[in-house]
Amino acid sequence: MNILFTCSARKWGGNEAWVLNASKILKQKHKVFLAYRKTEVGERFDIDKFQLPFRHEGDLLTLSSLVSIIKKKQIDIVVPTKRKDYFLSGLACRITGAKNIIILGIVRDLKNTITNNLIYNWLADGVMVNAKMIKDVLLKSSYMHPEKIAVIPNSIAIDTASIKPASKPHSFLITSLGELSERKGFDFLIRGFARFVKQYKISDAGLTIIGSGNQMVPLRELANSHDIGSMLTLTGFQKDPYPYLLSSDIFALTSKNEGIPYAVIEAALLDNAIIATKAGGIEELFRNEAECLYVNYDDELTLACRIYDLYSNTTRRKTLANNARHAAEEKFSLEKMETEMIGFFRHIMYRNA
Repeated sequence: MNILFTCSARKWGGNEAWVLNASKILKQKHKVFLAYRKTEVGERFDIDKFQLPFRHEGDLLTLSSLVSIIKKKQIDIVVPTKRKDYFLSGLACRITGAKNIIILGIVRDLKNTITNNLIYNWLADGVMVNAKMIKDVLLKSSYMHPEKIAVIPNSIAIDTASIKPASKPHSFLITSLGELSERKGFDFLIRGFARFVKQYKISDAGLTIIGSGNQMVPLRELANSHDIGSMLTLTGFQKDPYPYLLSSDIFALTSKNEGIPYAVIEAALLDNAIIATKAGGIEELFRNEAECLYVNYDDELTLACRIYDLYSNTTRRKTLANNARHAAEEKFSLEKMETEMIGFFRHIMYRNA
């Protein structure tokens, strides 16, 4: 099978990590290609790739290039990862006869508009999501059909032996990872961490947030206002966050909305105990109390208590981390993703044959 991924992202993120891991496992048995926008994304891929402008949904140069690539490489399946890609790839597939299967990694309540019907139904032959909740929400739209949607969990493998842990600025360390945007809830994390520090009179703990975005200054100011500025490290974007995750004790995911993000799987595979909000498809990942500790978004008191629970009980923290790692290894293998993805591709290709 010949598969083309498209990625118009300006910077590296969860979708791009998904494409990288998917391409690694798929290229073992199939021909895999990438159409990308930015060098910092494309340079990570060791497959045949094409740098395209991806300026906007009506970019005729990108559209004609996609059509040319599909025809020349005899592409069977195009997998776009961004809304801009959805439209351009959909048009290219309608012109060439290839199948357009989009990926959607976040809960999105689609309003019954002509535009959404065009992008997610008329131009999409299939939709891959990584959480059942995303599929359930999609099916609330009258034009979405269950046979066109597949739930395929994110998958990843990490060679932990090759990673050197980053230096640990505090004896007890919490990390978090993602774009510094309002949706990711880092302000809630900082408030909860500050409450933990104040309520339990903690002096040897730290919080490291990995990522870049427009919330960098407000988050720093928030930490200073709660007198934990010296305990917070904002690393900015890190091409390789694994050394930071490997050196931490807890990974906190405090988003308002998610699908099933790569970051929390990566953190589990790197032996972190996990604390997460009940956001999107997160609860499909790990069992509460056994593999993860869940909190409701904006419940600072519970977040502080959850952190202290793991701070004060090393055995519980290590048990939770070990359970999360085993669950991640079992549920999110690359081989499982390849089998389910190719099965869905074939289902879409031959559905109306």
